[in-house]
Amino acid sequence: MASAGQSWLKFLGTAGARFVMLKQLRASGGLWAKIGQTHLLIDPGPGTLVRALSSRPALDASQLAAILLTHRHLDHANDVNVMIEAMTEGGFKRRGQLFAPREALEDDPVVLRYSRQFVQQIQVLEEGGDYSVGDLKVRTPLRHVHGAETYGLVLEAPGTPKVALIVDTRFFDALLEAYAGADVLVIHTVRYDRGDTTPEEILHLNVVDAERLIRHIRPKLAVLTHFGMTMVRAKPWVVAEELSQRTGLRVVAASDGMRLDLDSLSAT
Repeated sequence: MASAGQSWLKFLGTAGARFVMLKQLRASGGLWAKIGQTHLLIDPGPGTLVRALSSRPALDASQLAAILLTHRHLDHANDVNVMIEAMTEGGFKRRGQLFAPREALEDDPVVLRYSRQFVQQIQVLEEGGDYSVGDLKVRTPLRHVHGAETYGLVLEAPGTPKVALIVDTRFFDALLEAYAGADVLVIHTVRYDRGDTTPEEILHLNVVDAERLIRHIRPKLAVLTHFGMTMVRAKPWVVAEELSQRTGLRVVAASDGMRLDLDSLSAT
């Protein structure tokens, strides 16, 4: 069992885009982060509760201090209501925070009004936002270019590597500076497409985009995740090794259930 002081990321699922999710070629449980003393669940897609309880050791949702949605698409938000109930022990213990874009709460909301009464606080994500969950600081430096109101994240706590999550978006230059200084860079790499350009209507990153981000930001570790069908076919672990060789930096591909120890930057 990990000691209380350890910080880690647990990839409950690595599915990206609808077909990999719908066929469950990869699981779609989102990301569980323990940074300092704070447990945060990010983007609980379909199957999150099952994935958390089947982890070894099992992840207890009553330990969560907060649940965060980067945007309202179902591969990111489908299980938000059941995870709110799990965090609050069936709604009997009103506790925790919920972070979500305004669109996820107001326009055809994915968070049910029924379940909102169970959390202590709801915070609306905005561009340039700066939030706190216990000893964890959460920043949303930039609104992404995607089919829904979407924000990437920077997670910081004393004595812990800075983690940046570049979630669903089309590539644009402002990403390069918004996530500069990250020690761990998690990139939603939905598409393989090795072409030099991606049509503007494709609102996801590909391998070329990921390489550009890695070369500019130069993290201690880059993690590829959230794979669409073309990435699954290309074998993400092979793609990550190729990126490592080309950039001279450490790049790994997340797998379902992978735990990344933030203190040692080792993955198991």
